[in-house]
Amino acid sequence: MPLDLTAPQFASIADLEREALACTRCALAGGRTQVVFGAGDTGADLMFVGEGPGEQEDLQGIPFVGRAGNLLTKLIEGIGLSRDDVYIANVVKCRPPGNRDPLPAEIDSCRPWLAAQLQFISPRVVVTLGNFATKLLLDTKEGITRLRGKEFPFAEGVVLIPTLHPSAVLRSGGTTLAQSRADFVVVKRALVRARDAGTAARDGT
Repeated sequence: MPLDLTAPQFASIADLEREALACTRCALAGGRTQVVFGAGDTGADLMFVGEGPGEQEDLQGIPFVGRAGNLLTKLIEGIGLSRDDVYIANVVKCRPPGNRDPLPAEIDSCRPWLAAQLQFISPRVVVTLGNFATKLLLDTKEGITRLRGKEFPFAEGVVLIPTLHPSAVLRSGGTTLAQSRADFVVVKRALVRARDAGTAARDGT
């Protein structure tokens, strides 16, 4: 089932976050230290969507702060941006026990939060990190290795680009790191193109 971008509206992203931080919609709420809502520029043109919080994310309340997060930061910096320039979120907002894969019911419970985040942030480019985010946002069963580095229409004026999850890159090394860097070049080009199109539309050219 695709992500519903017509999810119930909140007055602001701050109101959305307050609601999400108190969420008890699924069993993950019982084992979390805290909800990991998202972080970064809420007006960003570039948004990353990962799978779910790990141990460090659960402790700090910030997505992608462990080893995988350090790699993601370096990849972002490699295209001339910083974490402050983008927005980062996850499919599920609470850590699955032992960092296991999120269950379908847990993903479904978190759908409205992610949908509303996408509505408020309204990015021009969305990058999915790994299989779970890619399959949810593209509504596909196709694996990440076939989809990575390609552009897909996501919403009006928005493209989605899947890439490998940083954790998978850390496990595999060499070739996958080169693939991720290549994917981020695609991301950079898409972002420049989207911004140019936005400028042209504002100028009426």
